[in-house]
Amino acid sequence: MKAVAVSKFKDIPVVMDLPKPAVRPGTVLVKVAAAGMNPFDWKMIDGIMDDGKTKHQFPLIMGVDGAGTIEEVGEGVTRFKVGDKIYGQFIHSPIGEGSYAEYAIVPEKSGITKAPSGISAVEAAAVPTSGMTAQQLLDKLDLQEGNTLLIVGATGGVGSFAVQLAAAQGIHVIATVSDEAGAERMKKLGAAETINYKTASLTGQVKEKYPEGVDGLLDLISNSENFEAHLDLLKPGSGALTTAFVAKEEALKSRNLHGGNFETQGSAASLDTLTLIIDRGGLTIPVENKIRLEDAPAAIALSRQAKAKGKTVIVIGADFV
Repeated sequence: MKAVAVSKFKDIPVVMDLPKPAVRPGTVLVKVAAAGMNPFDWKMIDGIMDDGKTKHQFPLIMGVDGAGTIEEVGEGVTRFKVGDKIYGQFIHSPIGEGSYAEYAIVPEKSGITKAPSGISAVEAAAVPTSGMTAQQLLDKLDLQEGNTLLIVGATGGVGSFAVQLAAAQGIHVIATVSDEAGAERMKKLGAAETINYKTASLTGQVKEKYPEGVDGLLDLISNSENFEAHLDLLKPGSGALTTAFVAKEEALKSRNLHGGNFETQGSAASLDTLTLIIDRGGLTIPVENKIRLEDAPAAIALSRQAKAKGKTVIVIGADFV
């Protein structure tokens, strides 16, 4: 089978011909239709999980998010049967049996579940990490209907889901954008207003519109210095979360704010909640780019340089619909 993999940490990913994996007890063999790309994917091949506790195997096949059809079930599997259409996070120990491949082995107890009905595998593959992250960020902030939420990095995968989920809760979403196309897309997804940070200072624009401050902040892209500057845009007692792990506890405490660095906890239950929302038509899946396995190394390079735009999905096999 074809897969995007590395032979050692920090190698440049390449498309390899590798053996089709054999199903093991407690696992399912998935014929992968599509794989969603996330920055965490290349952080894994850089060794972010090389803590001495997590097993890795080489060649290390990349990819966390995926969607596909179960081709075979291992001994003891009860949640799934052959032919089930599934999606979710394929990550498990040993690291290296990822979704950037024509076939993948996934434990049935990992973060996979039956795919939403009525959407394509490409759309399903775009959901897991970004969708769960957005959902859990909003749960953590615990804003109320009518509150104001500033989302910095709104046009990316996580941001696009967060805008929709927050708007559906009656939250007044302020989305940052870099151009008119981004502004139009954010408003279609439910943002009440947009702020173009390229036309003038973001902090200046927000302070002018909201001199008393906003009720919450989701910052998905900023460095430590900029994140700290954005904290001054919040009302005392508000919450601020960052997925970039740049928050300093003292900076939050000194401003009487709560929150900080945020890490997603993937689970089948969390995905099932998203499935219900998707099946009710409550989410537009923000797939911006569709590529082939052969294009993945170049797309990974763009992601490393923070030049990737929107959600990218690798189309690998037959689609659901």
